[in-house]
Amino acid sequence: MTDDRMILIGGPCVIESQECLDEVAETVSGICARLGIDYYFKASFDKANRTSISSYRGPGIKKGAEMLRKVKDRYGVKIATDIHEPWQAEEIAPVADIIQIPAFLCRQTDLLLAAGRTGRIINIKKAQFLAPWDMGNVAKKVESTGNRKIMLCERGSTFGYNTLVVDMTSIPEMKKFGYPVVFDATHSVQKPGGKGNCTGGNREYVEPLAKAAIAAGADHLFFEVHPDPDEALSDGPNMVRLSDFEGMLKRIMKVREAVRG
Repeated sequence: MTDDRMILIGGPCVIESQECLDEVAETVSGICARLGIDYYFKASFDKANRTSISSYRGPGIKKGAEMLRKVKDRYGVKIATDIHEPWQAEEIAPVADIIQIPAFLCRQTDLLLAAGRTGRIINIKKAQFLAPWDMGNVAKKVESTGNRKIMLCERGSTFGYNTLVVDMTSIPEMKKFGYPVVFDATHSVQKPGGKGNCTGGNREYVEPLAKAAIAAGADHLFFEVHPDPDEALSDGPNMVRLSDFEGMLKRIMKVREAVRG
């Protein structure tokens, strides 16, 4: 987090198979190398906040860590993944370069403290129910561990039934705390619970929102990317198709170049 390159956190929502992880990691790492982007491969070992009890959650932390380690070793990428319980922080830290705090859990003090103590970069997603200025108190919890490797992440706000809306003013508001701001372009187009027993979404808005966020001052971007989103086991409607990703990212980077002169 010391140079001027944009960080991209990206990968499939949840760990489905080693083959899927490998395909995304190899492709996206190549794209980022060509575009001069600092890449962190992201996938969840457990999705603990699924809409339905019958929804796929992932392989769990032990198997998931092994699979993420293979990706790290094979493709030389850095790893980002999320945790839901304090004990998971220390267990996942040996493989994770970024530990991500899910939006619904961003005020959980013990979770934030455990993550901070690992010394890893902590990406904290702003809850759908919080104002951007409320994230100052959230960041202070991690700061209390002596860890200032913090990123704050915008991912949309609850706005009525099954709908999220992004207020781009939250980006400059959160930047006032002195930490980089990440824009989560794919979760921002979710429709939580919008399909009854699972989450819906509208991926056609991912690119315009990402461009708008960069124009508003976002430092880094987060995307969920999948070879075949319509067959994905989690978050399919809002994920970007892998074959579309390079073209989309090139167009977004043109906005970044324009904004930064």
